[in-house]
Amino acid sequence: MERADAARNRAKVLAAANRLFAAGDPRSVTMDAVAREAGVGRGTLYRRYPDIPSIATALLDEHERSLQEKLLGGEPPLGPGAPPARRLAAFYAAMTDLLEQHIHLTLGAESGSARFATGAYGFWRAHVRMLVKEAGVPGPDALSDILLAPLEPELFAYQRGRGRGVEEIKSALETLAERALAAG
Repeated sequence: MERADAARNRAKVLAAANRLFAAGDPRSVTMDAVAREAGVGRGTLYRRYPDIPSIATALLDEHERSLQEKLLGGEPPLGPGAPPARRLAAFYAAMTDLLEQHIHLTLGAESGSARFATGAYGFWRAHVRMLVKEAGVPGPDALSDILLAPLEPELFAYQRGRGRGVEEIKSALETLAERALAAG
């Protein structure tokens, strides 16, 4: 059980980090800035969070968990019961919405190779791999990572910065899903 003061400090840290991530370039947020904004000491911050990606990951966790629940037991096509290509397209659409709403957090948590170390990435990879296998497409291990590549936060931010709308991105990803998982 978490002590009351530890719970308050955790809430202050997460709220402060969320403000800092949303205020500017999330990749420029530092541990010192989070501690200062939260009004806690560096030791308090480092006891719970070793680095900035771990803070961003904690903030993203609730949103990603909700999506995971829908993938496992929600209504088709996002949940079970739809053909693999439709499920992949629905997953892409849901992830695009998540990126649009929380790009400031995903850039902080999942930039570069840090993306592959998150538990959420492992879940997304397992889900996509299952869809690839279910579709009967060869090479599910390699293809799973390739199919997740378009959801990389920096690529999404780049596309949005170049004027690509969310619906345009979703449409392109739907085409990718349909073609990648076409029955072999």
